[in-house]
Amino acid sequence: MDKAIGVFDSGIGGLSILNSLVEKLPYENFIYLSDNKNCPYGNKSQEQIINFSLKNSKKLIELNCKMIIVACNTATTNSIDLLREKIDIPIIGIEPGIRPAILNTKSKNIGVLATEKTLESKLFNSTSKNNLTDDITIHEQIGYGLVNEIEKGVTGNILIEKYLKKYVTPMIEKNIDYLVLGCTHYNFLEEKLNKLFSKNVKIVDTISPVTNHVIKTLENLKIKNNSISKNSVNIYYNGNKILSEFTSNNYEISYLDF
Repeated sequence: MDKAIGVFDSGIGGLSILNSLVEKLPYENFIYLSDNKNCPYGNKSQEQIINFSLKNSKKLIELNCKMIIVACNTATTNSIDLLREKIDIPIIGIEPGIRPAILNTKSKNIGVLATEKTLESKLFNSTSKNNLTDDITIHEQIGYGLVNEIEKGVTGNILIEKYLKKYVTPMIEKNIDYLVLGCTHYNFLEEKLNKLFSKNVKIVDTISPVTNHVIKTLENLKIKNNSISKNSVNIYYNGNKILSEFTSNNYEISYLDF
């Protein structure tokens, strides 16, 4: 089946997921929607987030996609159930990384850096409560301003480093040994975060679980692309042009009003 796998996010954050998928699934075609006109989603109302998610999903269906990846923590936690009710192709979202952190922490202190709406969501909170034990403390921090700055570019962005130091230092002082990144945009900051942490702090990988879930779903539903020809990766943006530091030279990047 040569239909594309659709992926969307509020901006470039989901490209961290797309890049992993392209590497692991070299014969699949991909369409990515970067809704940077409405970026960030993290400070929008739930109604707005749901409307954006439906809009993006409908566009991906129009573009003949066989599966949709909601490559945005905020969109996943606020709209995934409704999307699955209204759309009859497979919908895969970003699972909160809090569970593996809870299961593996030794210091009993976990840090979470996420958007406001992700931390407020029922999915995030139910995942935390269902896996939490009395002796573990979760230290939550909203990443104010980070998404907007990441959209401007990570390389040489001094303000990003200033924000990270401000947000992460209190967590380090609380002796966290795991940090959960609750926004796909933040995946582009792992290198900067690791410089702030000692070797005792691990960043939870939320990319591999999504990639593995996609692969298993394709196989189980027998919708994997059997072609051995080079895949196509088309990225569409509706606001500012995407910076080259986030993409591969093999990707086709175009403006689309959606």
